[in-house]
Amino acid sequence: MLPAYMANPTAVVFGGGTPIDLGKNWKDGRRIFGDGKTFRGLIGGTICGVITGLIQMQVTPLHNLGTFTYISIFTLSFGALLGDMTKSFFKRRLGYERGAKFPIVDQLDFVAGAWILTYAFDPVWFSDNFLAEPWIMVTVVFFTPLLHRLTNIIGYYARLKKEPW
Repeated sequence: MLPAYMANPTAVVFGGGTPIDLGKNWKDGRRIFGDGKTFRGLIGGTICGVITGLIQMQVTPLHNLGTFTYISIFTLSFGALLGDMTKSFFKRRLGYERGAKFPIVDQLDFVAGAWILTYAFDPVWFSDNFLAEPWIMVTVVFFTPLLHRLTNIIGYYARLKKEPW
């Protein structure tokens, strides 16, 4: 999960600039994603996640932690950010403003995106690393909200985020 865990917060670090929705509204008159989802964040976060996965590929043979594929590294990273964008799309449809709390969904959106995209494009790797070891999925779902909260607090105090959630 490290590629996804790295992609999500580094998208905030590299964010800013042109929004992915180009400032356009959906049929309901609300922004598609909002100003918080930018091309720089998507690309920067994905690259940081991929770099993390490539480093893991070099380290894991030494520690017998399993293996990655290039596809899994990319889909975990990019999928995490797609999951976050998908959540933003639905938050806008429900009338939530940018930065508004959406408990549980805010913490697990990127996990769902990473898992769905990885399963879609690298099902064998996903099955071998998650479905064959369900305790890993349980651990991720349990600990991710805690890690997410911690990283958001750090981002808030580092003045990278406007809200500590």
